[in-house]
Parts: sequence; C-alpha cells; structure tokens
Amino acid sequence: MLPGSVPSESWHRAADQRLTLRPDVRVRRQFFRGELWYVLEDPLTNQFFRLPARAWAFVARLRPDLTVQQAWEACVRAQPDTAPGQEETIQLLARLHQANLLQSDQPPDSARLFERQRQRERRQWQARLLGIMFARIPLWDPDRFLQRVLPLMRWFLGPAGWCLWVATVGWAVKVAVDHAPELMQQTDRILAPDNWLLLYVGFALLKLLHELGHALVCRHLGGEVHTLGIMFLIFTPVPYVDVTSAWGFRERAHRIWVGLAGMWVELFVAALMTFVWAGTAPGTVHSLAFNMMFVASVSTILFNANPLMRFDGYFVLSDLLDIPNLYSRANQMLGYVVERFAFGCTTAVSPARSRREAVWLLLYAVCGHVYRVVVFAGILLFVGKRFLLLGVLMAVACLIGWVVAPLVRAVAYLAASPRLERCRLRAWTVSGAALAGVFLVLGGVPLPHHFRAEGVLRSDRYTLLAAPTEGRLVEILAPPGRNVQAGDPLLRLENPELEWERQLARAQWEETVARERRALHDATADLRPLAARRAALEKRIREIEAEQALQLVRAPHAGRWVAPELDQAVGRWIPRGTTLGLVLSEENFLFEAAVTQREAAWLFAQPLRAAEVRFRGQAGTPLNVTAQRVVPAEHRQLPSPALGWRGGGKIPVALDDPSGRRAAEPFFLVRAELAQDPAVTLMHGRSGQIRYTLPPEPLLRQWGRRLHQLLQREYGW
Repeated sequence: MLPGSVPSESWHRAADQRLTLRPDVRVRRQFFRGELWYVLEDPLTNQFFRLPARAWAFVARLRPDLTVQQAWEACVRAQPDTAPGQEETIQLLARLHQANLLQSDQPPDSARLFERQRQRERRQWQARLLGIMFARIPLWDPDRFLQRVLPLMRWFLGPAGWCLWVATVGWAVKVAVDHAPELMQQTDRILAPDNWLLLYVGFALLKLLHELGHALVCRHLGGEVHTLGIMFLIFTPVPYVDVTSAWGFRERAHRIWVGLAGMWVELFVAALMTFVWAGTAPGTVHSLAFNMMFVASVSTILFNANPLMRFDGYFVLSDLLDIPNLYSRANQMLGYVVERFAFGCTTAVSPARSRREAVWLLLYAVCGHVYRVVVFAGILLFVGKRFLLLGVLMAVACLIGWVVAPLVRAVAYLAASPRLERCRLRAWTVSGAALAGVFLVLGGVPLPHHFRAEGVLRSDRYTLLAAPTEGRLVEILAPPGRNVQAGDPLLRLENPELEWERQLARAQWEETVARERRALHDATADLRPLAARRAALEKRIREIEAEQALQLVRAPHAGRWVAPELDQAVGRWIPRGTTLGLVLSEENFLFEAAVTQREAAWLFAQPLRAAEVRFRGQAGTPLNVTAQRVVPAEHRQLPSPALGWRGGGKIPVALDDPSGRRAAEPFFLVRAELAQDPAVTLMHGRSGQIRYTLPPEPLLRQWGRRLHQLLQREYGW
C-alpha cells in the first residue's frame, strides 16, 4: 500500500494551495551517519531547518504552477515507497510555514507574517527570562571587520599556525610544571577580594579573544558572522558571537573546527600568558597573566569542553556523533520512551534512527539534566551566599522555569495531547502512580542513614620532638625506625658559638674571682659589686652549659623513634624549634576525627547504632569502633594537615594558613578506640574515614534537614 493511500482529515485545507520555498532560502546537502539530509538556511534570521531526503523530494517539487496536491502526487509516483504521507506532508508544510520559509501564490498576508514574527520574538524573550542567568544582547555586526582582518590571519589558521600552536602550548606546559609550587601558591589567592577586578578583566579579555576565534574560523571557511554582543553569564557581562552559519557547512570537519576554534585560541593565549607570568615580578601584569592562565584552564575544562553544557563541547560532540540538535532530540527521545513504554502509546515515533543513536540520546538526556541541576544549584548557592536578594530572585526564576512551567505543560499535555488520544487514561494513571510512588518512597519509606567524618590515626602517647636549641646536626645516634627507651640519645647538635661564650664567661669569672681576692686586702668597698658580678657570671655559665646539654637530644619516653627525612639534614644548621621527628608508643591507638558543625548534632542528640573506620589503602577492611569520646569544645586546628584541602583531604582550610591545619569552619573532635584486626596495619598518622550509622529515616526528612542546615549556616535562617 502506498504511503499516500492513507488519507488525512486536514488534507483539503492544503491540497489546493500553491506553495514554494522563498527564493532567498539557501539549500545545502549534508550527510549524517551516512544518510543524506538537506539543510535550509533563512538568510534573514540566520535560522536553519533540516529535512530528510524523503521530505526534500516533496519540497523540491513545490512550484508556483503546481498545487500541493499535484506536487505530492508527483512525489508519490516518483518514490512510491519513501514518499511522505498526507499527514506527514501537512506537518512538514506547517513547520516550514511557521519558520516563514514558504511563499504562496495568494497576496501575502503581512499581518500573519508579522504575527508569526511577534510570536517568535515572544518565545525568544520567554526563553531569555527562563534562562535569566544566560541572557544575550546583540550589539554589533562584525562581518566587515572580519573580512579586513582575515587576510592577515589566514596563515595562523593553517598548518603553520597549528605547528606554532603545538610548540607554544607544549613549551608553556613545561614552564608551568617547572613553576608548579608558585602556581599552587598563587592559586590559593585567586578568589581573594583584592583580585576580583583583575580576575574579571582577564576573564573578559580572554572571552573576547575566544569568540573572535570562532568568528575568524567561521569566516575563513565561508560562513557569515553578523552578531557580536554581550551575554550575561550569571549576571556577569561577557562577549559572544553568533556563528550559527557554520551549521550549514557540508564538511563535518569544518563544523568541528569552528566549534574548537574558541578553545584553540584560548589555550594559545593562556600559553603566552604563562611566559609573561613566569618572566615578570609580582605586580599588576604578573597577576593579570596568571588570572588569564587560570580562567582559560578552568573554563575550558568545566564549561567550554564539557558537552553536557550547551557550549563549544556540545556542538563538537553533536558533530562527532552525527546527531544534529542533540539536546532537543535527546529530550524527544526521553519523551518517546515515556510515551511508548510507560503510557503504552503504540503510535509514538522514535526520533532515533538506530539503536545506537537511541542509546546516545537517552544517555545524553539523563546526564545532561543531572549535570545542569547540579551546576545551577552550585551557582545559586554561590551567588546567594554573596548577594542574598539576587540569589532569591534567581531561585524563584529557576523554580518557575524548572518546576512550575514543566508541571503546567505536563498537565496540559496529559489533558489535551492528540498523541495520547487512545491511551489518555493509562497516561493519567501511570503519571499519578509514578508521582505518588515517588512521594511515598521519598517521604514514607525509612532508608539507611549515615554520615562520615575525616580523621587520622594517632598513638595514645606520642611526643613531637623539636630542636631545643640551635646548632648544626653532626650525628644521628639512634637510627630512625628503632625502638628507644626514655633517656636514650637520639642525635647530637653542635654550636661552636656556645662553647666560645662558655669559655669567655669562664675567663670573666676567673678574672672576677681574682679581683675579689685582691679586694679583700686593698679595697673592701669593691667586694659587694664584684660578688654580684661573680654570681651573674656563674648563672650565665650554668645557662650556657644547660643549653649545651640540650644539644644531645634524648628520647622523652619509650617508643619508636620516627624521623623519615632526618638523614638528609646531617651537616645542616638546625634553627631552634625545628621539628626533628617524634617518639611514639605503638601499644594503643586512637582515631581522631573532625566532625563538622552540621553533623555534630547527631553525636549529641541521636543514638548511634554503629561506627566503623576505613583507612585509605585498605578501605575494604573496616574496623569497628569500640568506644569513643567527643571533646565538648569547638576546634580550629586539624589533627593533621592531611585532612585539609592542601594535604589532599576534604575539609576546607583557611587560605592564609601556610601550614594547612587551620580549618575554615569550627569542628568537633572525636577520639575513637578501634577493634584490632591483623589484616589492617595501624600506623601513626594514617588517614581514613569514620562512618556513623544512624536510625533509618525517609529521604525527604534527611534532605529537608540538610537544606535547613545549609540555609542556617550560609544565611543565618
């Protein structure tokens, strides 16, 4: 049976119309996954419309001297197995008409044209309001500027430019690795208030060059760029350009090249800024260069190269997978799965053209939605922490755009969608049951509840040995790693100045004693001051000798002598207070954990069912906690730098603390005794996590409590 033999109730409305494409519409052939498609470009709006070959076979036959009926019949005769049916043809004409790509033999209805344009503008403004954090304002047509600049830049966009790019970026990576400590130190101050202005200036300059990179490559490959403007990225003005004309390129490699051009330029500029940063002294130029390096790296990895955000990486992935309109088609695929398998709508049509494409679309839809929720939630918290009113407005806008509007559309869809005509009752039933099931599971089913805290293993008796006096380390008397007893000599320092001072004081004492003897016979009035001088010198000699005795460092108690890097310090001058090592007992250990304030309530208010500790490197073997004690006071100093950000831990630390031990927020200290297990090696300083098991609780209650704690901590609510 021919496709055309299935009649449409609305066919009579379009059959006698004489329609054709507007003469200024441009048509290009493109191949996606080996299939031929036709891309229609509207030069007035710079919009694109993609048609499969079977649909183009009908559209190409539209002429002013033929009616729609005649053109369709000709298409059916020419391609009886693939020609679109009447209903599909009507939908195709409606979409072309809505896009203002058709013209008719009837006098143009200007009112309708302007009305459709107004509707399109209203939809654009609605999208801008819903995307309030990414609003765009066009300002300038850069096409002429690009035409003048392009002859000077063509060499840079060719093989010579690529060779230069690889060499420059490669050398910059080496420079960055060589200066890694300085880089890490300056990164800690990237968000300092006195750096905000330079950070934004570097960000804006980098983004301008990024967008010009897109524009130059697009113009170089034959595209047109007519819009340069300002995009408010989370209310921060940054430049943008419109290179949608690249969608019409036949070659997939050209479209990918346009998508990569911004990151390509950005990384090249970052490489140049690396050389500037490494070659300048601290100052404005030095800080600006570092900010541009940092922004280029972070923005490229987290945003531009990330295909889950609709930036450069998204368009590159779309071309690599040969799936145009990846975002919209992924959402359509998600809708198809719900309609077909949940609602039982047998007439639902999959937007995927193969099983592999269906998997890609579903995977992208799920990952994209989850990632956007996480990113926007983080943005809302970041903005709200600094500008509460603005954060509330953004939260309201997101609530309307992500919760209220989708719910209204879902209800309207369930109530009136013609696709659900034969399965509407099941759709309502399944939707209601799913919604009720979600609320039941989240609000009524107690689920496992626990929390974790970072900690470090400590010997119950250990002493950190610091140099009691200054001197040169001349001898290690007890090799590190051996067991020692109280009073055993560990190492010896030597300070020649102390011996000189002792000899000088001794000589002065002998002189004073001799003068005191003579005064007994010649000048008795001098006896009192000489006696005072002699006593002062004797005290000084005792002090020097006591300090000399400290040069022999002894074990304060029995235990293992631990000093892993001490052998490298032999022959060096050791200042007073320098850490030399530690002596620790290996009989009993305690696990010291830092519990944040928001989790500390569980320690005092809730019965803890169980607790266990897992150490890094042996996480598969937990140790049960046999007893614990909560120190009833707030702490700021972490038990070990390994628990903080700087030491690779998860606890935020103060940026102005070079030791990495001062926590950004107060915490409570828990000391736990552990059960013994021969499979787990207990070592002083070993880090891990303590996991507390709490009474089961529904997820909604858990999430509500965490939200309340978050608002209370950040905003005082």
